[in-house]
Amino acid sequence: MRLVPWKPDDLARRLDDVVAVYGEAMGYRPELMEARRGIIATHVRRSGFRAVATLTTDGQLAGFGYGYVSGAGQWWHDQVRAALTEEQRKTWLTDCFEVVELHVRPAAQGHGIGARQLRALLAMAQGSTTLLSTPEADEQRSRAWRLYRRFGFVDVLRDFHFPGDERAFAVLGRELPLPPPDA
Repeated sequence: MRLVPWKPDDLARRLDDVVAVYGEAMGYRPELMEARRGIIATHVRRSGFRAVATLTTDGQLAGFGYGYVSGAGQWWHDQVRAALTEEQRKTWLTDCFEVVELHVRPAAQGHGIGARQLRALLAMAQGSTTLLSTPEADEQRSRAWRLYRRFGFVDVLRDFHFPGDERAFAVLGRELPLPPPDA
């Protein structure tokens, strides 16, 4: 497998594959994925867009991640901003790279792909902080939680509910840049 940086057009060309990996990783029903397709397609035009992909030797998409500069007027940014204190807003949202999606096909999980994708994505990120949201889960069992904690992400918001989703989410953050891998 090889990890490659993607430009916006690269992700747009592989949108069917991206949506399929997203759906598999999140366990979503196919009918929900059509709405995500349109949302993901608009994200490639956001300021500071950065993306990475993990491809198998035959070019199949095993995983991907992307993000962009978080800003006012963006749905996720505005939802999170409203829940933060003024001090938290200054700390976390002033110069923030939002990790929007980071997914690995279930069959490819457990081999360090997510960690390599996250490290590469954050190495390309613009900003002094980064934020992401992840469903609340038992931190001892969830691969995503273990990954984010290994990368030094801390709690910014817990038990947060986005409109239209009954699940609770955690918003996690860390300062950028990442230290070198050996540090």
